[in-house]
Amino acid sequence: MNDNQFVSIRRDLHKIPELGFQEVKTQKYLLDYIASLDQTRMEIKKWRTGIIIRVKGLYPSKTIGYRADIDGLPIDEETEYPFQSIHKGNMHACGHDFHMAIALGVLTNIVNHPINDHTVFIFQPAEEGPGGAKPLLESAEFQQWKPDMIFALHIAPEYPVGTIAVKEGLLFANTSELFIDLKGKGGHAAYPHQTIDMVVAACSLVNQLQTIVSRNIDPLDSAVVTIGKITGGTVQNIIAENARIEGTIRTLSPTSMNRVKQRIEALVQGIEVGYECQTTIDYGSNYYQVYNDEVLTADFIQFTEGHEEANLFLCKEAMTGEDFGYMLREIPGFMFWLGVNSPFGLHHARLKPDEEAIDLAINYIVDYLNYKGNSA
Repeated sequence: MNDNQFVSIRRDLHKIPELGFQEVKTQKYLLDYIASLDQTRMEIKKWRTGIIIRVKGLYPSKTIGYRADIDGLPIDEETEYPFQSIHKGNMHACGHDFHMAIALGVLTNIVNHPINDHTVFIFQPAEEGPGGAKPLLESAEFQQWKPDMIFALHIAPEYPVGTIAVKEGLLFANTSELFIDLKGKGGHAAYPHQTIDMVVAACSLVNQLQTIVSRNIDPLDSAVVTIGKITGGTVQNIIAENARIEGTIRTLSPTSMNRVKQRIEALVQGIEVGYECQTTIDYGSNYYQVYNDEVLTADFIQFTEGHEEANLFLCKEAMTGEDFGYMLREIPGFMFWLGVNSPFGLHHARLKPDEEAIDLAINYIVDYLNYKGNSA
């Protein structure tokens, strides 16, 4: 067992994953820890199940924001950890337990050793869905302490511990969920002419959706339309009255996202006409691209190159989604990958990040805040 304080905190938080805007236990745990710190320079606000903390600087000229997300995923854990999730069906399978523990470690250091500038720590709920960044960004609580720059990290299972992976410009894709419901007319399998079969309609639609990227998106651009789930019907000898298609859309530009959605809507209208059925489309959670500010990121890269504990890797953009993109649309900043060396990837039931990355990340971010927050 590792007796490091913030490793222990990570394990405590790993036990209590909660879904978006349900992070009641998580918020209480965070608030209890924050209450143990010196309150002299600290101000605290709650926003729904999230927390915003401002640590007042010694001689402030700007405000630096640091964001950590706090929700879990609806996944049955298969890690065999002795500190497994006690919330059956929920798991911190995206590393938000790491993100919180690191943020608390950084907060503790900045409280004990204040920097010149104000620092705002954001513990944001509902990153995995339905999306907490956008409403938090628009809240009066956030706007009162809105930072001049903001940054965040995300664990990266594929990189070794000590790796800081980043790039200027686009880092994460624009993403959207996709839910399509089809309603026809059910009936006996022996009398198909008296029915409107939604299994057939759904299968036809799935095939048509696969033409969008290959025939409607510039080959030099990138997009993904993935259908991950189809449900329809009730039993083998009844023609299905209803079917549901669930998937995801990923694009490297907002323009391509709009184009993909236009084509989805046109194809679905065609299904309505061709199969004489009714349809509805729900795009669920939509996340704006994570676009790293070129100037701040270049400065961050230069800082990382000179840091003894960090191994810089200039990565490519990824088709993953992150609602931190909404914050970067409004506030200059960046996100970077933190290597945690897990054989299993993000959103996997057996994700096991290397806990050595926690202390390394805390020290590294504290050094960056001292570099950035004490400069003129």
